[in-house]
Amino acid sequence: MSRQVVRSSKFRHVFGQPAKADQCYEDVRVSQNTWDSGFCSVNPKFVALICEASGGGAFLVLPLGKTGRVDKNVPMVCGHTAPVLDIAWCPHNDNVIASGSEDCTVMVWEIPDGGLVLPLREPVVTLEGHTKRVGIVAWHPTAQNVLLSAGCDNVILVWDVGTGAAVLTLGSDVHPDTIYSVDWSRDGALICTSCRDKRFRIIEPRKGTIVAEKDRPHEGTRPVRAVFVSDGNILTTGFSRMSERQVALWDTKHLEEPLSLQELDTSSGVLLPFFDPDTNIVYLCGKGDSSIRYFEITSEAPFLHYLSMFSSKESQRGMGYMPKRGLEVNKCEIARFYKLHERRCEPIAMTVPRKSDLFQEDLYPPTAGPDAALTAEEWLGGRDAGPLLISLKDGYVPPKSRELRINRGLDTGRKKMAPEASGVPSSVRGRWEPGNQDRKMG
Repeated sequence: MSRQVVRSSKFRHVFGQPAKADQCYEDVRVSQNTWDSGFCSVNPKFVALICEASGGGAFLVLPLGKTGRVDKNVPMVCGHTAPVLDIAWCPHNDNVIASGSEDCTVMVWEIPDGGLVLPLREPVVTLEGHTKRVGIVAWHPTAQNVLLSAGCDNVILVWDVGTGAAVLTLGSDVHPDTIYSVDWSRDGALICTSCRDKRFRIIEPRKGTIVAEKDRPHEGTRPVRAVFVSDGNILTTGFSRMSERQVALWDTKHLEEPLSLQELDTSSGVLLPFFDPDTNIVYLCGKGDSSIRYFEITSEAPFLHYLSMFSSKESQRGMGYMPKRGLEVNKCEIARFYKLHERRCEPIAMTVPRKSDLFQEDLYPPTAGPDAALTAEEWLGGRDAGPLLISLKDGYVPPKSRELRINRGLDTGRKKMAPEASGVPSSVRGRWEPGNQDRKMG
């Protein structure tokens, strides 16, 4: 890898620290599926990971503090009838998680505080609309109850989870082939997608229009990933014509040439990018790799600066990334990953060495909090808003469970939940959202 002249950066000496054995999650059977998702999602309350399961699809949800050996009979979320491919925690409710599966459905689940005591088979809502397996689920970053799903039918659906209805559809006229990745912009106004047709696209989902697109950001034939980074730019990972892995940074207003293009190595695993908008650091985690590379993005040439690499002995089957509000600020932790081994989940803390034990304001600017800035109706009506920011100066305490409630005033005619699981008559089809006072869902 080409090295730039040494430059000043407070993140030059970021180092990774794996958790001790008793702080890992042992004896978990991580999914053997070859789908290129992280298989893991974490938030300040729970870690969720996709497991091997007989007779359907399942994933495991554990409270963060429940480390050590996991009982082989631990209850799982097991409502799907085929393998689960992707999971994502809701950014506005730490007890709500969405899952996409090979059974062509998206399901939204509520996890009680303290974790599961019985297997969870009935979702709060089942979202049906895809005709092939669903490989990507992604919550809107600032609008409440808005969820995106992408399937192997080459269709992207945007759901209002409150009504269980697909409110926006981007059909196969937008993506003629398999969708590899989808990422929301920071304010949720745009999405960025990469596709098997060797293009990445920036799309305004409410209008269904392509704002910009780039053909062959990487010359190779293997999958490309694309994410939004600072200043609305796009970072992509892919492969060269000689199958070398690459990372590139693009100015969305001038897509003719990349701002930066770096070749990394000749490994075959797809690089999963995780971007931290608070520090402008992007972390690259390759499936099958035993390392995590990290780069700093700046507004001046050469724009993308290699910082360092965390290496370990064992390769990773997947990776989860903790939101900033779940980190230990008194230890100068700026990122934490949950690395999936074949039978284990290992937290890895990324820290910046500091002599003082006081709060480091330069490391922790105000960050996205758990409250939504918009309702689904406001966003669908054309409003945009950045995330509501919170300070981490006194640490972050997760709020108590935000209960989901059924509003009986709406009837969408869609499958919601089993009557025996909820105590609600089967004729009730309704809207759920935190704060409705009509009927509490148990």
